[in-house]
Formats: sequence, C-alpha cells, structure tokens
Amino acid sequence: MTMFSKHTYVTSALTASILGFSAAAIPACDPDDGPLGQIAEQCGLECSAKGFVGGDAKISGIASIDAFFGAAIDLNASMRGLSGGIRAELDAIGASVGLQPGASGAEIKAALQGYLDARVEGGLTVKYAAPKCEANIEASVSAAAECDVQVDPGEVTVKCEGSCKAEAGVEVDCGASADLKCTGTAPNLECEGTCSGSCVAELTAEASCEGTCRGSCTAEGGTQTGFDGKCNGMCMGECAVEASAGVMCEGKCEGSCEYTPPGAMCDANAEARCDAKADASVECSGGCEGKAEPPEVSAECEASVEAKASASIECSPPSLDIGFQFNASLQGDVNGQAEFRAWLEGFRARFSALLALRAKAEVVVDAATNLSAAAGGAVTGAVEELSADVNVAASFGAVCALAELPVAGEAIVEASGTLSAEITGSAEVISAVGG
Repeated sequence: MTMFSKHTYVTSALTASILGFSAAAIPACDPDDGPLGQIAEQCGLECSAKGFVGGDAKISGIASIDAFFGAAIDLNASMRGLSGGIRAELDAIGASVGLQPGASGAEIKAALQGYLDARVEGGLTVKYAAPKCEANIEASVSAAAECDVQVDPGEVTVKCEGSCKAEAGVEVDCGASADLKCTGTAPNLECEGTCSGSCVAELTAEASCEGTCRGSCTAEGGTQTGFDGKCNGMCMGECAVEASAGVMCEGKCEGSCEYTPPGAMCDANAEARCDAKADASVECSGGCEGKAEPPEVSAECEASVEAKASASIECSPPSLDIGFQFNASLQGDVNGQAEFRAWLEGFRARFSALLALRAKAEVVVDAATNLSAAAGGAVTGAVEELSADVNVAASFGAVCALAELPVAGEAIVEASGTLSAEITGSAEVISAVGG
C-alpha cells in the first residue's frame, strides 16, 4: 500500500467543512507519537513523500478515499489548463486591438468596441449555436469502477440526457425514449433536415445576397463576372449563406446535414446518434453530447465520479455567422477593408475557441463545487470508520488522508477561483459583440 509523507496540517474554512471534526480524533502519524505510530514504524508503514501536491492520489489505500484525491488532482489540472487556455485567447484578442497581455475583460471589451466603431457601422453581429460538449463515457465507467469495488465495468451503463453516439452503417435501436439522427453530407447536397455550414441558393435572376455571391455582381453601375465574395449590389449565380446554428436549407447544403433516416440505419459515412426526447435519457456506451448521468455508485463515490467525468469532457468550437457593414471611413478604402477582413478571420478563430473553452470551464467549476461540498460527508465518514479499524494499515491510512485533505481542499478552491475569474473576463468580451 502506498502512503503519504508527513505534512503540516493546513487549516481553512474549507478544511473545517470537509472534515467536520477535530484532527485530534485521529492519532498523529509521527512514529514517536502514540501506539499507532510505534506499530506503524515496526510494520514499515509511512506516508509517502509525494503527497497530493506531487500528484499521487494513493493517500490511504482505501478506494473511496483515494478516488476523491484522484478526482481532485484531475479536476485541479483541468481547471489550471482551462484558465491558461482562456487567458491565451483573451490575450490574443486583446493584442489584435493594441493591448498588452494580462488585460482585464472590461479593458479588452472597451478596446474591441473602439476598434470596431472606427471601421464598421453598428459593430458586429455574431450568431452561433452553443458549443457541443461530449462526455467521455469510458471515463465515467472507469472512475466508477476505481472508486466502488462493487461496480463491474462490463455491466454498468451510463444514461445520457442529450445525444448519444451510435454505430453508423448498422441498424440502431434507440428505444422509445430517443430518436435516431444522422449527421453527414447530404445526398446530392440536398438536405431534408437542418444544415450547418453553407446553404447555397441558385439565383437565375439578379437578387440581393446576404452571404457570398458566386457568379456576377452588379454594383455602382458596373458588373463583375467570376465574382466570389460579398456583393454590395445585385448577385446572379449562387448565393452561399453561413448556417452556423443549423437551419432549414431549400438550396444545396455545403456542410453538415442532420436528418432523420427513413429506416433504422444511417449511411456508413454519416454519424449516427440517439437523441433523447424531452425530459428523457438514453443508455449510452459511446460519446454523450449533453448531460451524462454516471453509473450508480455508493454515496461516497458520486462526487468523485462526476468530477473525473467532467475533467474529461471535450467541447468543440462552434461555427460563427458574422455580419457587419463598413462605415463611411472605409467606404472605397480597398486596403482598409482587406485589413479588416484579415483581422476578422483571426478574431473568428479566437472567439470560437473562447466559446468552447468557456463551455467546458462552466461544467468543470460546477463539478469542483460539488466535489468540495460532497467530500465532507464522504471522506470524513470513511476516515472516521478507518480510525476505529483494528487493521493498523487502515488506521494509519486514515492519518495520511487526514493530513492531505486540507492540501487538496485549498488547491481546489484556488484553482476554481482563478478559473471563475477568467470565465467572468470572457463574458465581458463575448458581450462586446452581443453574445
């Protein structure tokens, strides 16, 4: 059994709420202090030198306790990574409008609005669907089995409140609580569902085009053929409009089409998913897009399993539909317009990535709150039980766990606070373009 080295006790409000009882209730882990320490020394037991700070989750040798520390380590690393990721995107957006790294969300918002006001009329309009976040089902099952010895990984299932990935090219039974949906390239680009990407309409006569005009553009008394871009006049040929949030498309769908198949099977080159109906869930063995209900585990394991699963969630940057109109200062300024379009492409990538990072960050912060709140009863109860165990190794494991609990608790609080601040900063920037 791997134990932890001696650590100085750290006191905090969080520690008190987690432990709920005095540290004196457990014998000290000093080999010279008390009968337990003397027996532990004779048996070769000691708290390992790495501890929580060193990334070692095997604190006590008891699965339900060590699962908490493992979840705390994973969640702490995830929160720090997300904080760095969000800060990097904010700094990049800030730099593009003349700010130094480390600017606050309010400062970036003000600079961004100033940059836009000098170039476009009324700012940008940015439309997008919420980032798609997919839970790792294998991570949930693995965490459940790691914490609760009664869980058989081969027998448990995870319920998905959302959309569960299924196997394409074969018949799929989604059950009565879900519908089969296919996502992929529409046959002949004709989408009998919702289109995400570009919806292209054929223009056999001149008409205005809010998207990209492909063909001829008539503006300011002249006609330009072989045109491919934004036409500030009348377009004939094709008009391609970005459909970022998934819309009905009566033209050709150049992108991803989501549709309901006539049978119980999607084409082999399409992605198959079971979409749970309202207020329902579906048993899931693939990826879950939405809220995943972890396998049923003992009470002391629930928060740890949720935290592990949340740390493994992946969110995809959404497509953006950005609209704008040049103001008087850039009308006729070809170079100025080209510079703005180049800036806009960089902003598009940064803003989309920021949305995805923020979506995951909100899930992870919630999991951290739940882990801190639930750990008190779960870990304290297990430690109290171990403290009375006649097994010397188990009792000594409780001592090691008690020493590390304050360290883990303070790490979670610190990382969660830093990430929450970055989430708040990102909200300022998103609001600058009406998000």
